[in-house]
Amino acid sequence: MEIIRYPSEEQWASLIKRPALDVTDLFDTVRTVLDEVRKEGDVAVKRYGEKFDQVALSDLLVSADELDEAESLISPALKQAIRTAKSNIETFHAMQQFEGEKIETSPGVVCWQKAVAIEKVGLYVPGGTAPLFSTVLMLAVPARIAGCKEIVLCSPPNKEGKIHPAILFAAKEAGVSMVCKVGGIQAIAAMAYGTQSIPKVYKIFGPGNQYVTAAKQWVSLKEVAIDMPAGPSEVEVIADETADPAFIASDFLSQAEHGADSQALLLTTAESLIDPVVEEIHKQLNRLPRKAITEKALAHCRIILLKDREELIRFTNAYAPEHLIIQTADYRELADRIENAGSVFLGPYTPESAGDYASGTNHTLPTNGYARAYSGVNLDSFIKKITFQEISHAGILGLGETIRIMAENEELEAHRHAVTLRMKK
Repeated sequence: MEIIRYPSEEQWASLIKRPALDVTDLFDTVRTVLDEVRKEGDVAVKRYGEKFDQVALSDLLVSADELDEAESLISPALKQAIRTAKSNIETFHAMQQFEGEKIETSPGVVCWQKAVAIEKVGLYVPGGTAPLFSTVLMLAVPARIAGCKEIVLCSPPNKEGKIHPAILFAAKEAGVSMVCKVGGIQAIAAMAYGTQSIPKVYKIFGPGNQYVTAAKQWVSLKEVAIDMPAGPSEVEVIADETADPAFIASDFLSQAEHGADSQALLLTTAESLIDPVVEEIHKQLNRLPRKAITEKALAHCRIILLKDREELIRFTNAYAPEHLIIQTADYRELADRIENAGSVFLGPYTPESAGDYASGTNHTLPTNGYARAYSGVNLDSFIKKITFQEISHAGILGLGETIRIMAENEELEAHRHAVTLRMKK
């Protein structure tokens, strides 16, 4: 872990860089798998499942019996936790529903919008180093609230050909239409192109490793929409001398344990905070079962001492963190000045873990600085808005000349004529 004291603004550009892999290096491998799945369908999906997941499957779809069995394989406490989290996620996302109103922009010219669900969506849920059943809830619950007719979920099976029972239970609870035992590039290909078993979808959501990320980017060029560009997970903590070093360390480590390429930053103006935080990080690290992965991530984590509050704000907006935790005495005032962040966690008792699981906000968020331009997944991610307009006879007479002049000056005579005919009528 690197400690940087009072960096000049010229150094900031290098300090906000992530330890992200350039996925363009993987495109040759990705294109091969995509092309074979597009041409061969289920045959290629099964072949690559055997190659990458070491499992030979006769059927790619999870059966109703397997869904029922999954419910009996997880504890009552976990089932209740999943249901509680689902309820909070439903509550938060349901309040985002769009209510369009008709507006008369000119006399006789009425315009409005209607929100329509994306008919078919695909959800990718990793199952490698950790079974991310929480991601099932974060994606499937808003998809169902939005009204998506077909919700297809792909997740890699284990060597026995099974998907983790918590993923299956969450999928059933959240209203997923179909669960497929497919992971990696071949899962993205199956959802993008469609196979004999897996339908083609119109938009793909969900995190994944660098191969999944590269595959999503490639198919998004002309085949299907995706939720957002993705990269390794990250957190930034802003803290002052009032913050609890143990809390900061726990937030650092909860981010670092996601993967070896995850990143955590601490920004502070309090020199006295640095040593206690470092001490707490080492103390808590030794208790973690994923210590080896977490240690690798800590190698590119940083503690940065800045001069004043203004630098904290400007550096944060330049970094544009996926997750931002503010543990300062004036955290609400600081939060008001944050312009670039995926999700913000305020005060000492709001860990990132709450948003990851159960507070209700979505944990599928823009990484790698994309928070400058992208929102996290929300209800709007699963809908499209169609505009409507209706112009009366009086309306076209009032607005027509404006349209005619603009069309004439763009040298589009057919446009002008379409209005002229109606005005004469």
